[in-house]
Amino acid sequence: MVAFGKKLRESQIQEWQEYYIDYKLLKKKLNRHTQQVEVGTENHLIVLKDFSRLLDCQIEKFVMFLLEQQGILASRLSNLREQYDSLLQQADGEKVCELREAYRSVGRDLLRILFFVEMNAIGLRKILKKFDKRFGFKFTNYYVKTRANHPYSQLRQVCKHVGIGAVVGAISRNLADLQDHRGSYISIYDQPALSHPDPVVDSIRTAVDRLSNSTNFLHYLGKHALIMQEEFPSSSEDPIDDSTYHFMSLLLNLANTFLYMVNTYIIVPTADRYTMTLGAAATVCGVVIGSMAVAQVFSSVYFSAWSNRSYMRPLVFSSIVLLVGNTLYALAYDLDSLSVLLIGRLFCGLGSARAVNRRYISDCVPLKLRMQASAGFVSASALGMACGPALACLFQTNFKIYKLTFNEATLPGWAMVLAWLVYLLWLWISFREPSRETKENVVPDESTSGRYIDSSPETKENALPQESNSGRFINISVDDNSTQPLLMNSNAKQQDEDGDEDCDDAEEDSKELQRPVNSIVSAYRLLTPSVKVQLLIYFMLKYAMEIVLAESSLITGYYFIWSTSSVAIFLACLGLTVLPVNVIVGSYISNIFEERQVLLASEVLVCIGILLSFHILNSYSLPQYVGSALLTFVSAEVLEGVNLSLLSRVMSSRLSRGTFNGGLLSTEAGTLARVVADGTITLAGYLGVSKVLNTTLVPSLFFCVCSIVATCFTYNSLY
Repeated sequence: MVAFGKKLRESQIQEWQEYYIDYKLLKKKLNRHTQQVEVGTENHLIVLKDFSRLLDCQIEKFVMFLLEQQGILASRLSNLREQYDSLLQQADGEKVCELREAYRSVGRDLLRILFFVEMNAIGLRKILKKFDKRFGFKFTNYYVKTRANHPYSQLRQVCKHVGIGAVVGAISRNLADLQDHRGSYISIYDQPALSHPDPVVDSIRTAVDRLSNSTNFLHYLGKHALIMQEEFPSSSEDPIDDSTYHFMSLLLNLANTFLYMVNTYIIVPTADRYTMTLGAAATVCGVVIGSMAVAQVFSSVYFSAWSNRSYMRPLVFSSIVLLVGNTLYALAYDLDSLSVLLIGRLFCGLGSARAVNRRYISDCVPLKLRMQASAGFVSASALGMACGPALACLFQTNFKIYKLTFNEATLPGWAMVLAWLVYLLWLWISFREPSRETKENVVPDESTSGRYIDSSPETKENALPQESNSGRFINISVDDNSTQPLLMNSNAKQQDEDGDEDCDDAEEDSKELQRPVNSIVSAYRLLTPSVKVQLLIYFMLKYAMEIVLAESSLITGYYFIWSTSSVAIFLACLGLTVLPVNVIVGSYISNIFEERQVLLASEVLVCIGILLSFHILNSYSLPQYVGSALLTFVSAEVLEGVNLSLLSRVMSSRLSRGTFNGGLLSTEAGTLARVVADGTITLAGYLGVSKVLNTTLVPSLFFCVCSIVATCFTYNSLY
């Protein structure tokens, strides 16, 4: 067990040691304030002012040194620029190689600076969290709010990395130019896709992205899947290598995700007519659609627990259960039984293996491919969501084979029976059960934490921090065990003063940090207010989306007399907006605005979409319905991606492992939202079809307003 303070000292660049945040001093000062407040000799306002001043001084110390180092790099780059200009006058291959190596040397030194900033940022987050825990006061909110956006605050350097981008750009551009010195002089600005980044530049970009939490479309989709990564990933400690990775098994998990989403939404356009055929009211379609979600609430838990022991067996079981469920769904028409219809949908929900799909990607895909696999998971879900209603549009026929009826109501069930049968055979032939030596059993090697090795054998004298061994620190900003007392006992305080041991916090116990969460109580204790708010937002957006989708056939049939084909096309078009919207948000919007800004703006747009959906005037027009539904759905899509991205950042790293992991918790929140939404549609039907629209929109508006208020209260903790 190694305390954080010791890890910090071991990971420091020795010649820069005096410029790091003095974590030991800050912790001792915090302990002294704790004692004085406990005996009543100081009040919280004095503590707040004194500790803020001390933090300001510590941040100023390392930021001034950071600016000095950036100036040194800028001076070296300026000198190299002069050499490059003179080199243009003469073609000397040897000097080109020397100049290229000089730029790489600057890049390696920049990596050292990035690692220096990263370690100080971790120490800062750690001490702020410790302060909040000791005093029960949201000091982090106050400190970040008053410093991060102030024009004269040094904290802006920590948060915005001002100046680093210019250095990265200079190194990247000149290395690219030197790479093509004898050829076409491809510019990284004009034709970025045709340039070939130097390995040093790739390492720099990775470090900058990790430090700033910036994201491209791929990373955005990966976070959307909520398959959480370590804050400091280490390829050397990754227990999954290319020899054990099986692409076909991954493809089978993605196919399972796709088919399940098709299975979920293929019945939506025809559910109301199916229930009316069986003698029930059209609004009972809410129960039919929602019964699958009800069963999924329970199936997600046992599939998540089952995945601790096997991956193939739960997938086989899932396929069989879904095959049986869809068979019952299709047979309900000829049996003239609403009960068989509901039992069939319940069986389909009991076959939800999305927890297994997520877990397989998290545990069995190499770290370098995990983000791509996570993006594939999200894309498969989005594609299945669009294909379900589109397939229903093709089943506009009516014929019999023996005593079995095949029409628009039963064909979705029979089509899925065939699909799951083919999938089951493919699974049995091609899936390979991976070794159970997952990363849950791997303990980080402390001997390599914070060491410096050179990725370039020819320049071993220029040691630099590599991503693979730059110190594995868990996301300490959120590993907060709420069961710990706000004030330490005297023995713990004395030990903390004398030995610099962080025994006062459960988050300091490295064994505790590595232990997976296998009970709902442990999982709940790890839910900070920020995490709870994000789960509330996820519940709200899933409720709003389910209302739009599940009642679409009922509302459009009542107001606009749409056919099944029209409803199916409308739903398919909504589903097809998922990937384009994610492209725009992931590639552009999230790189221009902070994620918390996009989050709040999306919530407001969802609220506006809900308000526009209400039937207030005598006439309810088609443009009003389509426009408001599109605004609500698209805004909820944007909100979902940003919400899960923030959730993966603020959620405890312990929730990336075990039965009750972060993916399961978000799945349960979304599934419960669907259950409540579908139940609301059915209950609203007792008031009459004309009342369904406004009655179901009222809870949507209430949940949306609550989520906006909750976001405002936790806004600063999402920084």
